[in-house]
Amino acid sequence: AQLVALSLLLYKARKAGLVSPSFLPPSCFLGARADMKSTAALLLVVLAAAARLLPLAQCDGPNPEIRNTGGLSRQGFPAGFVFGTAASAYQVEGMARQGGRGPSIWDAFAAIPGTIAGNGSADVTVDEYHRYKEDVGIMKDMGFDAYRFSISWSRIFPDGTGKVNQEGVDYYNRLIDYMLQQGITPYANLYHYDLPLALHQQYLGWLSPKIVGAFADYAEFCFKVFGDRVKNWFTFNEPRVVAALGYDNGLHAPGRCSKCPAGGDSRTEPYIVTHNIILSHAAAVQRYREKYQPHQKGRIGILLDFVWYEPHSDSNADQAAAQRARDFHIGWVPRPHYQWSLSIVDAQDCQ
Repeated sequence: AQLVALSLLLYKARKAGLVSPSFLPPSCFLGARADMKSTAALLLVVLAAAARLLPLAQCDGPNPEIRNTGGLSRQGFPAGFVFGTAASAYQVEGMARQGGRGPSIWDAFAAIPGTIAGNGSADVTVDEYHRYKEDVGIMKDMGFDAYRFSISWSRIFPDGTGKVNQEGVDYYNRLIDYMLQQGITPYANLYHYDLPLALHQQYLGWLSPKIVGAFADYAEFCFKVFGDRVKNWFTFNEPRVVAALGYDNGLHAPGRCSKCPAGGDSRTEPYIVTHNIILSHAAAVQRYREKYQPHQKGRIGILLDFVWYEPHSDSNADQAAAQRARDFHIGWVPRPHYQWSLSIVDAQDCQ
């Protein structure tokens, strides 16, 4: 239903002349043709259209520029559809070296000269740490229902485990309380690429099974402290990106790959990382369901990036290529959540 709603928005954006009909050309992968270049590209189109078309529930709000909906209204979407916006802590908070926050792998990665354009850092960004009321006000003014924010693990536990940074806890309490006060529903994401640097230095972070217990402890702390108000939880944002870009081609922190200066093995590390992320997700979900969900009445899931691939033709080779593309892009992460054991055939396929 949500995909239908997004398609409706894209259709109306095209009718309004905001999107070219030729947008989103096909792209190829292992003989497969993607109907959409990427879901991210579609979402960019949707957001661009929304900036022009979506005042949503705030048509009579203070901003006169968003009064004209172009004929689009909430009535055109399924009941319960949530309009929201999202960001990661490292992208928006600022205060990377202050407020008791410990460094993450992205702080170390971004500090390497030439890694980031202009050698930029996350020291300030958009300064949501101080300007969260202004940001939430903009969300309310635009008519959003929800905000998916991420919690910086190293702002809660500067060393990944052990001592809690109360100043960081207080910040998230202020943010959550103000969102609720303004009618914005909090959706909390526990991990958006920013592993505490201390855990990477101690045992290479996601490459070690030790990370499973550390993540579960961090997640449980968040459930316990914020779960009375946060009813929508995500464990990880885009595990595939964490594994592929962080440990296969080295384009993201911690910058590991077979030929990267940081070291690594592109043949094995992405799979080890994904394995440990899946176990960490399962451990966190188990703790939430057993200890907090019964009385907090929330829900928990995971965020996956997704591109759907169709075969270029009906040939067996193209059909297999399309399935291979789907498996390598998304299948390897959610499948273990739904099928807990591999069959003999699957094991032989893996070999």
